[in-house]
Parts: sequence; C-alpha cells; structure tokens
Amino acid sequence: MDITVAIDAMGGDHGTHVTVPAALKFLHNNPNVNLILVGLQDAIAAELLAQRAEPGPRLRIHHASEVVTMDEAPALALKNKKDSSMRVAANLVKTGEAHACVSAGNTGALMAISRFVLKTLPGIERPAIAKMLPNVGGGTTCVLDLGANVDCTPEQLVQFGIMGAMLVAAVKHIERPTVGLLNIGSEEIKGNEVVKQAGELLRNSGLRFHGNVEGNDIFKGTTDVVVCDGFTGNVALKAAEGIASMIATLLREEFKRNWLTRLAGLVAYPVLLAFRGRVDSRRYNGASLLGLRGVVVKSHGGADQLAFGYAIEQAVEEVENRVLARIEQGLAQRITTAAPAEE
Repeated sequence: MDITVAIDAMGGDHGTHVTVPAALKFLHNNPNVNLILVGLQDAIAAELLAQRAEPGPRLRIHHASEVVTMDEAPALALKNKKDSSMRVAANLVKTGEAHACVSAGNTGALMAISRFVLKTLPGIERPAIAKMLPNVGGGTTCVLDLGANVDCTPEQLVQFGIMGAMLVAAVKHIERPTVGLLNIGSEEIKGNEVVKQAGELLRNSGLRFHGNVEGNDIFKGTTDVVVCDGFTGNVALKAAEGIASMIATLLREEFKRNWLTRLAGLVAYPVLLAFRGRVDSRRYNGASLLGLRGVVVKSHGGADQLAFGYAIEQAVEEVENRVLARIEQGLAQRITTAAPAEE
C-alpha cells in the first residue's frame, strides 16, 4: 500500500528551504510513499525550481494561503487562519487524502488545530506529545507527555501509558513494552497524590508496569516507556538538551585550548565522530501527537533537512504499523481489565 503524507511546507524556522529538499530526498529513498506539499504555491514552486525538481505523480502541491508563525497564539491561529498550511495539512488527513501529516511549525498551534480538526480517539481525554530519546543500551525510550498537558489526572497518565506502549510495540516491534512512571524515587510511597494514584491504576491496567522510575532511568533505558505530565516531561527534555549542548561546547573549547589539545582532538576524531552519531538529536527528530484520530508528527522548528527527513519517516512508520488501531485496541483492553478491578 502506498502511503501519502501531507507536509506543512511553510512550518519551522526555515520553511520551504528545509521541508522541500527533505521531501525530495525522502521520495527518492522511499518509492512506496507519496507526498503533498502544503503551503504558498509560489514559494513551494520556487524552491522546487531551485532544487531542479517539479511536481509529479508522487509529489504534488496543495495551495494554502496563510501561514502560522512560530510565535503566534494557538487560539488565534485556530480561529483566524482557517486556510493555513498547518490546518490544510490536518484537513487532508481528516478527509483521507493523506494518511499522516508532518509539521515543524508552532507546537501549540499544531496541537490545537489537530485536536479541533481530527478530534480524539474514543477513550482518550487529552492527546499527548511522545518522543523517542536515545539510551545507553543503543535503543530508545519513549517519553510522554512532553508539554501538551501541564496538569494531568491519574486516569490521563494511564491513557498516556497505553498510548506510549502501543506506539513502541508498533514501531519498535516489542511485544509487551515495559512502562515506568516518572517520579522522585522508585518507592511506591514517593510522589504527590496524582502520581501515587496513577501508579495504582497502572498496576491494574494490564500493561507491563515496571513501577516508578527517576529522571536518569530515561537514558539508562530502564523501561521502554516513561509516563509523566507535560510540565515534568518538558522540563526533563529541555534539561537533557541543555546538557548535551553544554557537553558539545565544552569539548570543542578544550580541544581548541592549545596545539597539544588540538593534536589530541585529531587523534580522538574518529571516536568523537562515532559518539556524535550515537547522540545526534537529528536522528531522533519527530514527536508524535498521540490520541488523535489521525497520525500527526511534530518536527523540531530548527530542524535541518536530515532531521526533517526523520520526522517524515516517523509518520510513515506509524501508518505502516497501524499505531491508531493498536491504541484503540489497548484502550479496549484497559476497559475490560479495569471493570473487574473496580468491582
């Protein structure tokens, strides 16, 4: 089956200068995928011309007359820009013209628009942002929520656990992923009342619940999925990004300190190159907006062509592996499992 992905070509810090070349490269490497470039037709056509490419059977332009800026209020973007590239891309998923959409635009606006256009799956109170982060085992840890929901109820955290587990099961082909609840300690008595209640619900959810995990467990790979509210998850993500940036900066400074350290850097270059490949954030670009009636992937706003290509790949993998159907199945099992426990 050919998969069609709608690309918000205007989104992100660089717009068409990144999205169009990334789309062309992805098409070249994936013959079973079709792409729809959504946005200002003249801007997209100009970038295609610069790349010596043109629309064809597998690549077409869908005009949208408006663009949501990176600093625009989500409510205003939803209300005032009904023909934005972001909204038109989401509408293409709703009508079935596309199986998924990808945008590097304003995260809040993308969530608001996607939730309004696509609605949530039955049994999901709020969508969540999920992202795969690298761990020391050479694999990835799925963390959610990463900022969509600042305050969450225990039941919503259980829903996040189900969605994360189904995503990992589908994309990483792990039959029963382990789920951890992010807390300030591994003991059951730790944490606030919401986390304690969520832990109790997760233990009776039918998921393979590991128990409480701490922040360092995300990168240890202690569990396949880590569940938390959006406030905590976003702080953890930004802290990790800051540490990675600091390490890279300090390493560059130390290797440039004098001729001896420059020589040492030259000798260590192959190791540093391999290390960079393992932790390169571009390879993990693409956060999934889970819980919607359609596949929506958010790329980092500052993504380059390589990173944006990985976001498109994330969307295609979710469609190929029927993530939405798996989430619905997981929710149905949750209802079946929870009923006897409540009685």
